[in-house]
Amino acid sequence: MKEADPGKRRGIGHSTNLVGRSSEWLASCAFNDAPAPLHIWGVREMNPSLFAMLDQARDMAEAGDAFFCYMTAMFALDPEQRDPSRGGKRRYQSSFLRLIQGWNFDSNTPEGAVLKGWVESRFGLGPSFHKEIIEQVSSPAWAAYVEEKMSSRFHNNAIWVQLDLLFEFCQWAAARFSFPGQTHLTLYRGVNAFDDHWIVERPDRREAVIRLNNLVSFSSDREVAGCFGDKILTARVPVAKLVFFDGLLPSHVLRSEREYLAIGGDYRVSVEYV
Repeated sequence: MKEADPGKRRGIGHSTNLVGRSSEWLASCAFNDAPAPLHIWGVREMNPSLFAMLDQARDMAEAGDAFFCYMTAMFALDPEQRDPSRGGKRRYQSSFLRLIQGWNFDSNTPEGAVLKGWVESRFGLGPSFHKEIIEQVSSPAWAAYVEEKMSSRFHNNAIWVQLDLLFEFCQWAAARFSFPGQTHLTLYRGVNAFDDHWIVERPDRREAVIRLNNLVSFSSDREVAGCFGDKILTARVPVAKLVFFDGLLPSHVLRSEREYLAIGGDYRVSVEYV
Protein backbone atom coordinates (compact mmCIF):
# COMPACT_ATOMS: atom_id res chain seq x y z
CA MET A 1 0.00 0.00 0.00
CA LYS A 2 1.34 3.41 -0.92
CA GLU A 3 1.28 6.52 1.18
CA ALA A 4 -2.13 7.09 2.72
CA ASP A 5 -4.15 10.06 1.61
CA PRO A 6 -5.29 11.65 4.91
CA GLY A 7 -8.44 12.83 3.24
CA LYS A 8 -9.45 9.35 2.18
CA ARG A 9 -8.23 7.14 5.00
CA ARG A 10 -8.77 8.51 8.48
CA GLY A 11 -9.20 5.36 10.54
CA ILE A 12 -12.05 4.29 12.78
CA GLY A 13 -12.47 5.93 16.15
CA HIS A 14 -14.77 7.70 18.58
CA SER A 15 -15.02 11.34 19.55
CA THR A 16 -15.37 10.35 23.22
CA ASN A 17 -13.31 8.10 25.47
CA LEU A 18 -12.54 7.52 29.15
CA VAL A 19 -9.19 9.32 29.38
CA GLY A 20 -10.30 12.92 28.77
CA ARG A 21 -7.99 13.49 25.81
CA SER A 22 -8.89 13.96 22.18
CA SER A 23 -8.83 10.57 20.44
CA GLU A 24 -7.48 12.21 17.30
CA TRP A 25 -4.63 13.73 19.31
CA LEU A 26 -3.88 10.41 21.03
CA ALA A 27 -3.45 8.79 17.62
CA SER A 28 -1.13 11.52 16.32
CA CYS A 29 2.62 12.02 16.19
CA ALA A 30 2.01 15.28 18.07
CA PHE A 31 0.99 13.31 21.15
CA ASN A 32 3.95 10.96 20.81
CA ASP A 33 6.32 13.93 20.51
CA ALA A 34 4.95 15.62 23.63
CA PRO A 35 2.88 13.05 25.58
CA ALA A 36 0.58 13.88 28.47
CA PRO A 37 -0.33 11.55 31.36
CA LEU A 38 -3.24 9.20 30.67
CA HIS A 39 -5.61 7.86 33.32
CA ILE A 40 -8.88 6.00 32.89
CA TRP A 41 -11.59 7.88 34.77
CA GLY A 42 -12.48 6.54 38.19
CA VAL A 43 -10.16 3.54 38.33
CA ARG A 44 -7.81 4.81 41.03
CA GLU A 45 -10.66 6.47 42.93
CA MET A 46 -12.66 3.21 42.99
CA ASN A 47 -9.71 1.10 44.14
CA PRO A 48 -7.99 3.14 46.88
CA SER A 49 -6.97 0.05 48.85
CA LEU A 50 -4.96 -1.26 45.89
CA PHE A 51 -2.93 1.90 45.47
CA ALA A 52 -2.48 2.29 49.24
CA MET A 53 -1.04 -1.23 49.26
CA LEU A 54 1.17 -0.49 46.24
CA ASP A 55 2.55 2.62 47.94
CA GLN A 56 4.02 0.35 50.62
CA ALA A 57 5.97 -1.75 48.09
CA ARG A 58 9.75 -1.41 48.34
CA ASP A 59 10.50 -2.55 44.79
CA MET A 60 8.90 -3.73 41.56
CA ALA A 61 8.79 -7.36 42.67
CA GLU A 62 6.75 -6.50 45.77
CA ALA A 63 4.46 -4.25 43.76
CA GLY A 64 3.84 -6.96 41.17
CA ASP A 65 3.02 -9.51 43.87
CA ALA A 66 0.65 -7.05 45.58
CA PHE A 67 -1.17 -6.28 42.33
CA PHE A 68 -1.56 -9.95 41.45
CA CYS A 69 -2.88 -10.76 44.93
CA TYR A 70 -5.42 -7.95 44.64
CA MET A 71 -6.59 -9.12 41.22
CA THR A 72 -6.80 -12.71 42.42
CA ALA A 73 -9.02 -11.73 45.34
CA MET A 74 -11.20 -9.30 43.38
CA PHE A 75 -11.80 -11.44 40.29
CA ALA A 76 -11.36 -15.02 41.54
CA LEU A 77 -8.45 -15.74 39.23
CA ASP A 78 -7.00 -18.81 40.96
CA PRO A 79 -8.41 -22.37 40.78
CA GLU A 80 -9.51 -22.39 44.43
CA GLN A 81 -11.90 -19.50 43.81
CA ARG A 82 -13.85 -20.98 40.92
CA ASP A 83 -17.56 -20.33 41.20
CA PRO A 84 -19.04 -23.22 43.26
CA SER A 85 -22.61 -21.91 43.10
CA ARG A 86 -23.22 -23.32 39.63
CA GLY A 87 -22.78 -26.91 40.72
CA GLY A 88 -21.60 -29.69 38.43
CA LYS A 89 -18.83 -28.65 36.07
CA ARG A 90 -16.84 -25.68 37.35
CA ARG A 91 -15.23 -23.13 35.12
CA TYR A 92 -12.44 -20.64 35.48
CA GLN A 93 -13.25 -16.95 35.49
CA SER A 94 -12.07 -14.89 32.52
CA SER A 95 -8.86 -13.05 33.29
CA PHE A 96 -6.52 -10.43 31.88
CA LEU A 97 -3.74 -13.04 32.06
CA ARG A 98 -5.50 -15.26 29.55
CA LEU A 99 -5.92 -12.31 27.19
CA ILE A 100 -2.25 -11.37 27.30
CA GLN A 101 -1.20 -14.99 26.87
CA GLY A 102 -3.50 -15.26 23.85
CA TRP A 103 -2.08 -12.04 22.43
CA ASN A 104 1.48 -13.34 22.87
CA PHE A 105 0.53 -16.38 20.83
CA ASP A 106 -1.32 -14.44 18.10
CA SER A 107 -2.72 -10.90 18.23
CA ASN A 108 -5.47 -11.90 15.79
CA THR A 109 -7.10 -14.40 18.14
CA PRO A 110 -10.39 -13.66 19.93
CA GLU A 111 -8.27 -12.68 22.94
CA GLY A 112 -6.59 -10.09 20.73
CA ALA A 113 -9.98 -8.79 19.60
CA VAL A 114 -11.06 -8.28 23.22
CA LEU A 115 -7.89 -6.31 23.95
CA LYS A 116 -8.36 -4.17 20.84
CA GLY A 117 -12.00 -3.65 21.86
CA TRP A 118 -10.89 -2.42 25.28
CA VAL A 119 -8.56 0.13 23.64
CA GLU A 120 -11.42 1.22 21.38
CA SER A 121 -13.71 1.67 24.39
CA ARG A 122 -11.28 3.43 26.72
CA PHE A 123 -9.11 5.46 24.33
CA GLY A 124 -11.46 5.95 21.38
CA LEU A 125 -9.10 4.33 18.84
CA GLY A 126 -10.52 1.60 16.63
CA PRO A 127 -8.34 -1.18 15.23
CA SER A 128 -6.91 -0.86 11.73
CA PHE A 129 -6.24 -4.59 11.46
CA HIS A 130 -7.72 -7.80 12.83
CA LYS A 131 -6.97 -10.78 10.58
CA GLU A 132 -7.30 -8.33 7.69
CA ILE A 133 -7.27 -4.58 7.08
CA ILE A 134 -10.25 -2.74 8.60
CA GLU A 135 -11.12 0.49 6.80
CA GLN A 136 -14.82 1.03 7.53
CA VAL A 137 -17.50 -0.15 9.94
CA SER A 138 -19.64 -1.49 7.09
CA SER A 139 -16.95 -4.00 6.07
CA PRO A 140 -17.02 -7.76 6.77
CA ALA A 141 -13.65 -7.33 8.50
CA TRP A 142 -15.21 -4.97 11.07
CA ALA A 143 -18.16 -7.30 11.63
CA ALA A 144 -15.83 -10.24 12.26
CA TYR A 145 -13.79 -8.17 14.73
CA VAL A 146 -16.90 -7.04 16.63
CA GLU A 147 -18.17 -10.62 16.88
CA GLU A 148 -14.89 -11.78 18.41
CA LYS A 149 -14.38 -8.82 20.75
CA MET A 150 -17.84 -9.39 22.29
CA SER A 151 -17.39 -13.14 22.76
CA SER A 152 -19.29 -14.14 25.90
CA ARG A 153 -16.54 -16.48 27.09
CA PHE A 154 -14.33 -13.45 27.79
CA HIS A 155 -16.95 -11.15 29.30
CA ASN A 156 -18.16 -13.11 32.31
CA ASN A 157 -15.85 -11.47 34.85
CA ALA A 158 -15.74 -7.70 34.28
CA ILE A 159 -12.84 -8.23 31.90
CA TRP A 160 -12.56 -4.61 30.77
CA VAL A 161 -12.44 -3.50 34.41
CA GLN A 162 -9.55 -5.91 34.89
CA LEU A 163 -7.78 -4.30 31.94
CA ASP A 164 -8.48 -0.84 33.36
CA LEU A 165 -6.69 -1.87 36.55
CA LEU A 166 -3.82 -3.39 34.57
CA PHE A 167 -3.31 -0.13 32.68
CA GLU A 168 -3.40 2.00 35.82
CA PHE A 169 -0.98 -0.36 37.58
CA CYS A 170 1.30 -0.27 34.56
CA GLN A 171 1.35 3.53 34.62
CA TRP A 172 1.90 3.60 38.39
CA ALA A 173 4.75 1.07 38.18
CA ALA A 174 6.41 2.85 35.26
CA ALA A 175 6.52 6.13 37.16
CA ARG A 176 7.42 4.64 40.56
CA PHE A 177 9.95 1.91 39.81
CA SER A 178 10.60 0.98 36.19
CA PHE A 179 11.00 4.23 34.23
CA PRO A 180 10.92 7.13 36.72
CA GLY A 181 11.40 10.49 35.06
CA GLN A 182 11.33 9.01 31.55
CA THR A 183 8.82 10.17 28.96
CA HIS A 184 9.83 7.76 26.15
CA LEU A 185 11.36 4.34 25.58
CA THR A 186 13.25 3.25 22.47
CA LEU A 187 11.55 0.06 21.34
CA TYR A 188 11.66 -2.20 18.30
CA ARG A 189 9.19 -4.02 16.11
CA GLY A 190 9.88 -6.56 13.38
CA VAL A 191 7.65 -6.47 10.29
CA ASN A 192 7.35 -8.07 6.87
CA ALA A 193 5.86 -6.52 3.72
CA PHE A 194 6.42 -3.02 5.04
CA ASP A 195 4.79 -1.36 2.01
CA ASP A 196 1.53 -3.17 2.84
CA HIS A 197 1.29 -1.19 6.08
CA TRP A 198 -0.54 2.10 6.41
CA ILE A 199 2.25 4.55 5.54
CA VAL A 200 1.27 8.12 6.36
CA GLU A 201 4.58 9.71 5.27
CA ARG A 202 7.73 8.30 3.70
CA PRO A 203 10.35 11.07 3.39
CA ASP A 204 13.06 8.55 2.52
CA ARG A 205 13.86 4.85 2.48
CA ARG A 206 14.85 4.70 6.15
CA GLU A 207 12.31 7.04 7.77
CA ALA A 208 8.54 6.91 7.87
CA VAL A 209 5.40 7.82 9.74
CA ILE A 210 3.33 4.67 9.98
CA ARG A 211 -0.16 4.10 11.38
CA LEU A 212 0.10 1.14 13.75
CA ASN A 213 -2.84 -0.85 15.07
CA ASN A 214 -4.73 0.54 18.08
CA LEU A 215 -2.80 -1.90 20.29
CA VAL A 216 0.68 -2.91 19.20
CA SER A 217 3.57 -5.06 20.41
CA PHE A 218 7.15 -3.86 20.67
CA SER A 219 10.30 -5.39 22.09
CA SER A 220 13.10 -3.82 24.08
CA ASP A 221 15.53 -6.21 22.37
CA ARG A 222 16.42 -5.47 18.76
CA GLU A 223 17.49 -9.07 18.12
CA VAL A 224 14.17 -10.42 19.40
CA ALA A 225 12.31 -7.98 17.14
CA GLY A 226 14.38 -9.18 14.20
CA CYS A 227 12.90 -12.66 14.63
CA PHE A 228 9.49 -11.35 13.60
CA GLY A 229 10.29 -9.72 10.26
CA ASP A 230 12.89 -8.78 7.69
CA LYS A 231 12.61 -5.11 8.63
CA ILE A 232 13.00 -3.57 12.07
CA LEU A 233 11.08 -0.46 13.06
CA THR A 234 12.64 1.65 15.81
CA ALA A 235 10.25 3.97 17.64
CA ARG A 236 10.24 6.33 20.60
CA VAL A 237 7.22 5.05 22.48
CA PRO A 238 5.63 7.32 25.11
CA VAL A 239 5.62 5.75 28.56
CA ALA A 240 2.09 7.18 28.89
CA LYS A 241 0.93 4.75 26.17
CA LEU A 242 2.23 1.59 27.84
CA VAL A 243 -0.37 -1.03 28.74
CA PHE A 244 2.05 -3.79 29.71
CA PHE A 245 5.80 -4.28 29.85
CA ASP A 246 8.24 -7.06 30.59
CA GLY A 247 8.78 -7.32 34.35
CA LEU A 248 5.44 -5.75 35.30
CA LEU A 249 4.10 -8.99 36.79
CA PRO A 250 5.83 -11.73 38.80
CA SER A 251 7.84 -14.00 36.53
CA HIS A 252 5.91 -17.12 37.58
CA VAL A 253 2.61 -15.52 36.53
CA LEU A 254 3.34 -14.51 32.97
CA ARG A 255 6.41 -14.78 30.80
CA SER A 256 6.99 -12.49 27.85
CA GLU A 257 9.94 -12.19 25.53
CA ARG A 258 10.77 -8.62 26.51
CA GLU A 259 7.39 -7.65 25.08
CA TYR A 260 5.80 -4.26 25.55
CA LEU A 261 2.17 -3.51 24.68
CA ALA A 262 1.36 0.09 23.80
CA ILE A 263 -1.53 2.14 22.48
CA GLY A 264 -1.05 2.59 18.75
CA GLY A 265 -1.64 5.36 16.24
CA ASP A 266 0.82 7.28 14.09
CA TYR A 267 4.48 6.67 14.97
CA ARG A 268 7.65 8.14 13.53
CA VAL A 269 9.95 5.19 12.91
CA SER A 270 13.31 4.45 11.45
CA VAL A 271 13.37 1.46 9.11
CA GLU A 272 16.30 -0.95 9.12
CA TYR A 273 16.64 -3.88 6.77
CA VAL A 274 17.80 -7.11 8.38
